[in-house]
Amino acid sequence: MEFTVSGRLEVRITPADVGKRVSVRRVTDAPEAGAKFADTVGVLTSWDEGVVSITRKDGESVHIPESTLVAGKVVPPAPARRRGPAATFDELAAVTARAWQPVESEPLGDWRLRAAGGFTRRANSALPLGEPGMPLDEALRRVRRWYGVRGLPAYVQTATGGEGTQERLCADLEERGWRREVSAAVRIAALAPLGDRDVDVSAVRTARTADGAWLARYQRFDTPGQAPGAHVLKVLGAGPSVWFATVPGDGPGEVPAAIGRCVVDGRWAGFMAVEVGPGHRRRGLATAVMTVLARQALQEGASAAWLQVEEDNEGARALYDGMGFATHHRYHHFRDA
Repeated sequence: MEFTVSGRLEVRITPADVGKRVSVRRVTDAPEAGAKFADTVGVLTSWDEGVVSITRKDGESVHIPESTLVAGKVVPPAPARRRGPAATFDELAAVTARAWQPVESEPLGDWRLRAAGGFTRRANSALPLGEPGMPLDEALRRVRRWYGVRGLPAYVQTATGGEGTQERLCADLEERGWRREVSAAVRIAALAPLGDRDVDVSAVRTARTADGAWLARYQRFDTPGQAPGAHVLKVLGAGPSVWFATVPGDGPGEVPAAIGRCVVDGRWAGFMAVEVGPGHRRRGLATAVMTVLARQALQEGASAAWLQVEEDNEGARALYDGMGFATHHRYHHFRDA
């Protein structure tokens, strides 16, 4: 990482660069003990009272005493992706939201308040895709009230790591005491290679609705073993063109071996709820489910794929790496303290 001018380290950023992507180098140990350096790249989100704050692409905010800086510069946006479909953050944010719709919603300027009886953070969080039309503190008070009336915790979903994402908002929420609870990667890939995979898909069944067997494997709602509420079924069934895939269990009446959900929306196919029973793993069932759903999406004219995976889910990350998915940006859920 090059910071020098005529062979000298130089800090070439100022508070006027807040909001820009920067790269800085700082001293991490006292010089008399043998100076050590650390580099940080991200969006400069504040420079106040001698502290420089940078939000990295993974959503983590780094706070650096100004006195420890030895070099810094503004850097261009991250290089464009070299594989997979081209996509903007605004496009993907809208597509992913349509694939997981709430039971009720209400606008707050360009933000959208979403609720679904507490079923998943994605359907029960404020989605800020622009400005709320009022100062941030007032907007957050309205968010708290709206969710409080519904007996739900107040969440704001944000994004980092892409052009046009919300590092500044992440830093503002953190400064106001909101806690980042969950982070996940939005990954994208070309769709045709998924549908072209040479795998055995004979056992995979597709349907337009989630039946009792599919839900028995899913079980990510309310109390396991009980029937899902209407709010769960509405979230799962909503979207431009929704498909469910099921691989039956080994015997009559058994819980399915694997399931998946796909939402086709224009050129995009989103994959969700891909789950395989513990006793059926390492048999290629997840790949078979996604292959069948990809073929259905291709028939409807889609050409690109997306999915979301939590950063600590190493098994899923490895699977999707092998399918050609790469991270486009990351999203986070901040909860009111």
